[in-house]
Amino acid sequence: MKLQPTLLALALALACGLAAAKTVRIANQGDAQSMDPHSLNESMQLSFTGNVYEPLVARDKKLALVPGLATSWKQTSPTVWRFELRRGVKFHDGTPFGADDVVFSFKRVAGEGSDMKSYVSSVKDVRKVDDHTVEIETVTPFPILPDVLTLVYMMSKKWCEENKAELPVDRRKGIENAASFRANGTGPFRLKERQPTTRTVLVRNAGYWDKVESNVDEVVFTPIGNDATRVAALLSGEVDVMEPVPLQDVQRLRSSSDIKLLQGPELRTIFLGMDQKRDELLFSSVKGKNPFKDKRVRQAFYQAIDIETIKTRVMRGAATPTGLMIAPGIKGFPGELNKRLPYDPEAAKKLLAEAGYANGFEVSMNCPNDRYVNDGDICQAVAANLARIGVKINLQAETKVTYFPKILSRNTSFYMLGWTPGTYDSHNALNALMATPTDKGQGQFNLGSYSNAKLDELTLKIQSETDQARRNEMIREAFKIHQDDVGHIPLHQQALAWATKKNVELVQLPDNFMFYKWIVVK
Repeated sequence: MKLQPTLLALALALACGLAAAKTVRIANQGDAQSMDPHSLNESMQLSFTGNVYEPLVARDKKLALVPGLATSWKQTSPTVWRFELRRGVKFHDGTPFGADDVVFSFKRVAGEGSDMKSYVSSVKDVRKVDDHTVEIETVTPFPILPDVLTLVYMMSKKWCEENKAELPVDRRKGIENAASFRANGTGPFRLKERQPTTRTVLVRNAGYWDKVESNVDEVVFTPIGNDATRVAALLSGEVDVMEPVPLQDVQRLRSSSDIKLLQGPELRTIFLGMDQKRDELLFSSVKGKNPFKDKRVRQAFYQAIDIETIKTRVMRGAATPTGLMIAPGIKGFPGELNKRLPYDPEAAKKLLAEAGYANGFEVSMNCPNDRYVNDGDICQAVAANLARIGVKINLQAETKVTYFPKILSRNTSFYMLGWTPGTYDSHNALNALMATPTDKGQGQFNLGSYSNAKLDELTLKIQSETDQARRNEMIREAFKIHQDDVGHIPLHQQALAWATKKNVELVQLPDNFMFYKWIVVK
């Protein structure tokens, strides 16, 4: 059969496209723990599933808000937002996307087992207007609602019901369902293969609604926990992209003619939390009371930590010590408060003695060893610092696969956590990390249950305040209260370090998200 000119041109174009299609192999120190987009509020998890699932409101390469599965949104009253949904979008199984899926997804996010509740704690109701329009009503006026929704991914109501995945995978209880190992999103990539802790393969969604800048048609994601093995895999050509780059290998990779090193500041703050709720700590030599309820003990721990030595020796300079729970670049950041309490072991000993612990005490510390940059080493350094003031730390460093379920169930006395506000706004950290925990999602990651009624009151006011100057002053006041209480112990913002082969182009965002739709292999 003789092809007509237009058909011939189309055939040639398709052939060229197929020829240009590439596989990219990505290695990370840890794995995405589940394919369920509502199961874990962790940036690596949300980054990975964000290639398969999508939110109503998305972000561009500069983190500005752009239309996602909603083409537009507007406030119709102080507490009601109307979202116009994108037409013609289909889930990977061919099911059309519509308003019923949005209503279902919000209910799922707010429901039992969800780790994303804090993002919808301000939502009172989600209503279907028609198949392509929804209204979201908030409890109080909430001007930053679109910012909050960028990590609330939409799932198929039909698929979840058919696969008995109406509720999220509960990481705290170890309960799994079909959404753990399978996926059905609307995103530019769909799940082809899932082998937890070993290998996950994504392939391009041929029916994707938007233009994709990438020529990648397959992504092979491999967790490689050992630093040396991960670097060797990149240098040998076994993988094309790896992160994070071990700090001790930064210079080595920078000098390689075959490798590109991408470095930049990250918006994540690494901090330590303490159980301030129980009358007796779960894991401590102190019986009948809780030392962390005493501010003097919390301050003693803080002032015993040699943050500059951690920066220079453990982090090899790739960290910025901080006195706040958020990073510069987060909206409302009160820079004038960004001062740490001085490192002073003698003052720390005196505080402990005043609190009734002149001889110190023992307490367990939970820490991941494959989630943040040099996380296990940081915890070892903290333990050594605290030993100098008589506190014996029983360090339990473990893979994030077992670490997160443990601390998220609050089965901890002293722990490490890292946080990037998904909204890039100060309210997120106040609401999720510092406000008193409730069953609606407020304080969901305030795992030590720090509580201050005035901070709670300010957090609610900040949520609805539209005057920016007044809002910033309230943010400053709230962070000052938390700082004065030593509610947590902020450590530093870590630096990003990725490495790729020379022929790979990608976009490194300061929230450490990696979107495959922007990867080009030359």
